This record gives sequence, structure tokens and C-alpha cells, in this order.
Amino acid sequence: MISHQPKFRIVCIALLLCIVAAPSALLAQPNAAGEPNTIIDTSGLMDCAHHWWDISDEDHIITPLPGQQKYPATAITGIADNMLLYQKTNGGWPKNYDMQAILTKEQKALLTTVEGATNTTFDNGATHSHIEYLAEAYTRTHDARYRDAVVRGIDFLLSAQYANGGWPQFYPEKKGYAKYITFNDGAMIGVMQVLHAIVRGDAAYAYVDSVRRVNVRRAFTKGLDCILRCQIKEQGTLTIWCQQHDDVTLLPQSARTFEPASICNQESADIVEFLMSIDHPSAKVIRSVEAAVKWFKAIQIQRIRVKTISAPTAKYQYHTTTTDKIVVADSTAPPIWPRFTELGTHRPLFSNRNWKIVYSLAEVDRERRTGYGWYTYAPETVMKRYPEWEKAHVPA
Repeated sequence: MISHQPKFRIVCIALLLCIVAAPSALLAQPNAAGEPNTIIDTSGLMDCAHHWWDISDEDHIITPLPGQQKYPATAITGIADNMLLYQKTNGGWPKNYDMQAILTKEQKALLTTVEGATNTTFDNGATHSHIEYLAEAYTRTHDARYRDAVVRGIDFLLSAQYANGGWPQFYPEKKGYAKYITFNDGAMIGVMQVLHAIVRGDAAYAYVDSVRRVNVRRAFTKGLDCILRCQIKEQGTLTIWCQQHDDVTLLPQSARTFEPASICNQESADIVEFLMSIDHPSAKVIRSVEAAVKWFKAIQIQRIRVKTISAPTAKYQYHTTTTDKIVVADSTAPPIWPRFTELGTHRPLFSNRNWKIVYSLAEVDRERRTGYGWYTYAPETVMKRYPEWEKAHVPA
């Protein structure tokens, strides 16, 4: 009897090598529902989604219905089609809606009535995250509607930039603190990341024409210069950044009643990570990163952590909570940073909705203790990446 085992093994090995060699081709095959069998990262859209489901907002055109279903992450066309519904005539998007919610006919009809609205923003990941998603959706589906929406979005980014290189929180509406150059919630850095991807020549933006590419490169250069000029300097020493800076003077500015002008560790960590992503950083960028890392090292707090504890149910205007937060001693805790540090004194800074400045989490009203992040681990990522970045970019 002749054995076919060796031949069988050869066939299996050949098939395995084909699978290993071409995973992207296999992943690109459509599933039973006709969707590309891949997912696109939606993490940049999660802040908006959270606000739609969990936080009451009278400005919402549509609100979640009882039992409203969501598209799975694999439903790329469903999610991308939602984005087309939300995109405004000016090319931008409003904030605080979930792009994965499966909308009813009535909800879709309501959205079409506000296409010309100007409540477009970069807050909570809006607009720049939509552009990134649609750019990836186009590479997978080749649906021209997604490509065209990306191009309109890029034009919106370019039109919203200040002459000094910054971006406001909202555009074209710029009431109150919405006019300030905004780093809070990744607004300006999110825009810069989209422009950076185009400048680098990422395949997801291969269709962007040469004229737009010139304008994007110019906007990116101006934006980078604005970031460096916004970095707070005290007594001749660079520190880091505020959540928002004046659109004319570039000085730190307060925003909401509990967001005082200060030195902000959380948002600054995102800025530094972006600066570290630049392939050939200038001497100014290198100096900026070094100063920020030095600041993070000096201001970190050891041996404490924030503990969430059970508490009686409390209902507030924007959220309901069954917990509270306290600071406890913990000798094993990793370094932690206050979100805000006071200008000049460098003390950890906290605030209530009445503009009252306090200096401990315990002095913050429970509504703000549970409804806002007052401590952060964000600089830890910078600290871990810095040694390798320093080796590559800082002369010995």
C-alpha cells in the first residue's frame, strides 16, 4: 500500500505559506453581508459616542431610542454611510453622536434637515476622526462618496486654521472660549495628525490633488510653529502647554468654569507624542520635547492613586453616578500627574463649576469629582518612549 502522507503534508504547508504570505488579501474579502472583512479603528469616535449615549445634551438633533442597536465594527459601510449623513455642507461634523448607531428612517430624515448647520467642531474627536475613518473606508470599498467626503473635510480643516497656525475648538461659530486655540480633547493635535498623514504620503490619502497637498503642507508647517510658540515659558524656562491658548496672544486661557488657565499635563502628553512622531525633527522640536520631558519628571506624584468607591446614587444635569472618587496612599502605585498645575506655583490645581479654585480632589464637588478626570497617567507613555527617541534624535 502506497502512503500519501508526505504529499498531504506538502499541500498543507503550501496552503499555510499562502495564508501567511497574503493575510491582507484574505482579510479584504467581503463577508456574507457584503462588508469588507476587516475593521477600522473607531477609538477616536468613542468620546462623541459616550456623550450621545450617556450625557444629556439639549443640542442633540436626535437622541438614543430605547433598545437602539449598533453596527458591529466590521460594518464599515454602515458606519461610513452614517458619517455622510452627519457631515455638514461646510465639510465639517458636529460632535457627540455615535457613528455606529443604527438610525431609523425618522432619525435620518431629521439629520437631512440640518445639513447646513454650522455647529461643526474638532472637540471630542469630531471631524478629524471622521476624516481618518472615511479615508480608510475608501481604501477598502472604493466608494467615491467616502473619498469626496474626505476631500470636503480636508478643505474644512484648511479653512478653519488661523493665520497664526492654530485651530479653534469650533468653526465657523466661535463664541466664548470656542475661539481659543484648543488642545483639549486632542482637537488641534487630531487635525495635525490628519495633515501629517497627507504630508507623509500615506496611501489612504493618495487621491489628494497636488494643489491641496501644497496647501496641506503649508498648513502643517504653520500648525507646528504655532504649537512650539504656545509652549508655556516661565522665567525663561520652557514647561508644557495649557488646554487652550488665546487665538491672538497665544497665552494660556480658561475655558469652562472648571477649566482654569494652567499648565496641563494630560493634553501636553498628547502634544509631545505628536512631536515625537515627526521623522526629522528640527532643533526647536527637539528642544520642546526635552523641556516637556524634564517637566513631566519634575511634576510627577509618587505613592498615591485615585480610588473609585461606592456611594449613594446622585443625579446631576449631565450625568448620574453611583460612585465617588478619593485619593489614597499606595506605596506600590505608579507615578501619576494632576491634570492641571497652577501657573507659577506648580501646585496641583482643581476647580468647581463656580470658578472656585481648590487644591485637593476632596474639595471638588462630587458632581465634578465623578464627571471629570482630575489626574492622569498620560505622561507615562511619553516617559517610556523618550529614551529611544532621545537616542535617535539628541546628539550625545
